[in-house]
Amino acid sequence: MKRALYILTLIASFSIISCDKDFDEINVDPTTASQIDLRYKFPTAILYVAGQRYESWRANLIYQSTMIQHLSNTQGYWNGDKYTYSAGYAEAFWTAQYPQGVKSIEDMKNQLETAGDTTSAEYAMVRILRVFQYQRLTDLYGDVPYSEAGAAFIDDDLRPSYDLQEDIYADMLNELNESAQLLGSGTSALGTADILFAGDQSKWKKWAYSLMLRLGLRMTKVDPAAAQDWAEIAIAGGVMESNEDIAYVVHEEGNGIVQNGNGEVFTADGTPRMSETFINFLQGDPRLTILAALPEDTGEVDSDGNAILRSDEERLDPAAQRGLPNGLDATLLRESTGETNTQDYSEPNRLYITSEAAPMFFQTYAEVEFMLAESAVRWGSGDGDAAGHYAAGVEAAMKFLELYTPSAVISDDAIDQYLQENPLDANNALDQINTQYWAATFLNEYESYANWRRTGFPTLIPVNYQGNVTNGTIPRRLTYLTSEPLTNGENYRAAVDSQGPDLLTTRMWWDVAQ
Repeated sequence: MKRALYILTLIASFSIISCDKDFDEINVDPTTASQIDLRYKFPTAILYVAGQRYESWRANLIYQSTMIQHLSNTQGYWNGDKYTYSAGYAEAFWTAQYPQGVKSIEDMKNQLETAGDTTSAEYAMVRILRVFQYQRLTDLYGDVPYSEAGAAFIDDDLRPSYDLQEDIYADMLNELNESAQLLGSGTSALGTADILFAGDQSKWKKWAYSLMLRLGLRMTKVDPAAAQDWAEIAIAGGVMESNEDIAYVVHEEGNGIVQNGNGEVFTADGTPRMSETFINFLQGDPRLTILAALPEDTGEVDSDGNAILRSDEERLDPAAQRGLPNGLDATLLRESTGETNTQDYSEPNRLYITSEAAPMFFQTYAEVEFMLAESAVRWGSGDGDAAGHYAAGVEAAMKFLELYTPSAVISDDAIDQYLQENPLDANNALDQINTQYWAATFLNEYESYANWRRTGFPTLIPVNYQGNVTNGTIPRRLTYLTSEPLTNGENYRAAVDSQGPDLLTTRMWWDVAQ
């Protein structure tokens, strides 16, 4: 609570400082710094990057969570479930993040560079956050404004060129490498204004190398040699070592950007259901009734017309959990199942994980362990112990859920039993590892979707809803901002000429067909 109140105080202070441009012009003190202290900007930037309701609803959940078959929905506006097209929803992440997250980060980077501060821990932290922001953008759209994106906000150059994804990745990896080397073991001057790690430089350094491992593995299809090189640099540098190292944002119920964007969606929209694919995977898994629960409202009424509600015990009954198949509307649901009531299907567990105060995870230790396991399988990298890293990843993926609520604790005995029943099979290792990665990144659909496109795991059966725009194939990207052909036409056309048509089916550089 104190951490969240600190965030609110900082943001309120930022608003007061910047509230009246004309007043500032009249009352200029030449002895006062013209830039706002980074301690006010940094938490706001992190919260923008975490995402708000707008892009969380459209990009993260409506499109990606359903395409990746974590969630499903019979409503027509949940386009990703049926591979239909909404230009506004597809461009939502771009629309929200360039003028908010990107602008905030580029502003901080420019402020530090203008002051000649390019060797500090704070500069390294801004650069690492910048990589995380652009990694999501390029993984979702492909070629995007990158090298000139800062100029669009700082120099009013509103027609930035699009960088090739290959070049973006090369620069992001270099940025992480250089930034990690600037960090030590002390505490940054940002202190608690750093709402990720409270200024702990060692944790930022581990996150830099963990992101490097993620970006390195992203290239396994397009450049396996470079993927191995960067993965091994990351492992040698030192990645996350426990759930204490997780990069996540603590949110708070309230107003504005302090709230969890996914949580805001679940408050506003009661229609999402757990996908049948995901519920089937979770059978016999102790995470089942932490991630899923039946809706409280049964959708039925008693003789007095009062809604019939389920008890918490009924909602959390493992045997009662049902996943909704993807690709159905209300008519198809009735035709295929004879049912009209989706209240009998599981939803994301509103008792545990859908709060507006829920944490937002950027990268977890579980993900890192699964990537270490994959690196061991592919190249014998690190200590070469794929089975050990797989088991550590499963354990971490189950234990970090208690960050949502103490009610989500999974016992060591339950974890041990699961691992005994689901050990790593050397003949099916990449499938198992990346299917567990898919489960561990539930609600971080940006990462789930990207890793699925890279690996093809888990094996998903596409839907073929009438009117879909992908010929019944799972989309490979989202589409650019619809105004770009008009406002930045030359650069937009150059990007399309380079990458391919601005369609959901166009593959990006690292997602080569195999």
